[in-house]
This record gives sequence, structure tokens and C-alpha cells, in this order.
Amino acid sequence: MKQLYNRRRKFPVQVSWFQRLGLLMGASLLVLGDPLGRLPVQAQVGLSPLVIHTEFEQGQAQGVINVQNTSNETFSARVYAEAFTYDRDTGFQTLPEDSPGNLVPYLQFSPHELVVPPATERRIRFIANVPPSVDNREYRAVIFTERLEELEAVDTNRQVIGIVARVGTTVYVEKGDLASPTFQATEAVVTAQGTQLQLLVENQGETSARPTANWRLQQAGVELAQGSVPPWGIIGGSERYMPLGLPESMELASGQYQVSGDFVLGEVIVDSFSLEFTVP
Repeated sequence: MKQLYNRRRKFPVQVSWFQRLGLLMGASLLVLGDPLGRLPVQAQVGLSPLVIHTEFEQGQAQGVINVQNTSNETFSARVYAEAFTYDRDTGFQTLPEDSPGNLVPYLQFSPHELVVPPATERRIRFIANVPPSVDNREYRAVIFTERLEELEAVDTNRQVIGIVARVGTTVYVEKGDLASPTFQATEAVVTAQGTQLQLLVENQGETSARPTANWRLQQAGVELAQGSVPPWGIIGGSERYMPLGLPESMELASGQYQVSGDFVLGEVIVDSFSLEFTVP
């Protein structure tokens, strides 16, 4: 099985442990708090890998997810899968069963429940089988590991509430000869009174990818800021806003600006961008 690998461009996408921590906010690893989102919890459940990208070979794909207990207490968990996508504005979201590209109907995994002692690792093995009659496309699912024990927390009003923590590995499987991801920045948007800058990025390929972006912000030929965006998931054939992360002390005044840079997969520059935008 080829994980995190683009089979056309023939380069590996390496994910360091530091980048994996960064993926927490990219929804490859999900930690859910109370219904109002006020109390995110530390689930003390580690997963690796967080992203699996492979392809069907003779109608079959398989892989292994490692579940680590980083706490000093044994926990029990259930394992289940759901379809998902990355929404343009809100990011990660699960989808109903009848969604196009849902991998779940073809997915089997074991175990469905597991007990993980402290400082111990368990494995979830999965296999996906598709009949030749299904469409050639990318199929996706997120395999969740959810603690069975109810965790308790106290909100700002000192009220005890129940919260459930779950973590997940996203799985992408290609069927057929699909177009590799290519990226085009179509718009630069300034929000929050000039303190945030976002790119609207379109993935024009048929397969999903997690590009990084190196960027430079200029005004009248003078560089004002530069930076890098950690891996950012964009589904094939869709677009998503990518926050560039301006310095905290920066506020863009009215005027004309230019943002430019490169989209990178692994260590390879795959596309570049240059956009003019105006702050009113």
C-alpha cells in the first residue's frame, strides 16, 4: 500500500510528527468538545498515520491504523466510519451515506471495539473492495475512534456537562486513471479589519491533496511579510479558503497589494500564484 504518495508526479509526501500535530486543526485528527464548541478536550488518543492516500489494486485496498493510549488510564473505544469532505468555508464536515465518493459501503475494518491499556498501542486493520462496475473516481472515508467512557468537564458557569471525544484518520482511495491535483489561487480576501488574509484555492485535479504554500506579501514592490501554510486539505474538483496567517501585529491599511508564492507537495513546487487585491 502506498501512503501519502502521488503516483503520477512520483514524489512522496512526507509528514513529520510536527506536521501531524499541525493537522489537528486541519481535521485529519478531530477532537470534539461540547455541543457549543466551548470545551475542546484532550482525548489522549494518538493515531498514526493521520492521512492514508492509496489506490485500488485489482479492486482492493488495505491499510493499518495505529491507536496509542498516551494517558495513564485504560480506555475503551468503538470504531466506525463516515463519508467526509472539506467545505470551502467551514473545512472538515461529515456527509450522508448517499454522498458521491463515499468509501464506507466498500469498507471493512477490525476490531469494531478495542481496549487500550496505558502507554500501549493497538491496530485497526481495514480493507476496501469495489466492484468493477462502480465509477472511476476517488473514494473517501474517515475512520473514527471514539472513547466509550463519557468525559466530564465544567463550563464557565460551573455546570457539569457530558462530552465525547473522537479522533479520526482520513482515507482516500483512487479507482482508475485520475488526473493529478493542480492548484490555482483565484481570489485573495482580507477579513477581520485587515488582520487576516485568505486565498481561495481551487484543486483542478480529480484527486485530493494536502498542499503547503509559501507566500510573500508586497505593496509597491516592498515586501511586507512572508510565511508558510501547513498542509491544507483540498478535495479534487473543489475549492477551499486557505488562511495565510499574517503576523499578529500586522493590520493592512487601505491600498493595493500583491500576494504571490508557490504550492508545494512534499518538497516539489507544483504550482505558483500571484494575485493583486485591494483593501478599501
